Amino acid sequence: MPQLSFPVFAVATLVGVFALAGTVQLVGPRFVRDVYQRWEFAPGFYRVTAVLDLLAAVFLAVPETRLWGIGLAGMIIFAAVATLLGHRKYLHAVPGMLLLMALAPAALTVWM
Repeated sequence: MPQLSFPVFAVATLVGVFALAGTVQLVGPRFVRDVYQRWEFAPGFYRVTAVLDLLAAVFLAVPETRLWGIGLAGMIIFAAVATLLGHRKYLHAVPGMLLLMALAPAALTVWM
């Protein structure tokens, strides 16, 4: 049985997180729409975020496009963390910061 390296595990985790986040935002349940409205984002902007999240998941999943996925994921996570910190949701920003750190080992899979 092959060993699962930490960088490969980081990529798999990131793919799962972005796929789940993209799917939830694409469906657009009430709590998602309420948060976007409360923070004064344009109506329907959650769908743009959903497409970007799903695109990042696909790019991360395919080894040939993983570098693009890491770049896109980094921009998405940075924007999300900056938004949360701007709205003084400090504890909510911690998982995003951890995801941002997971991009470093994921980048190692690009050259494996």
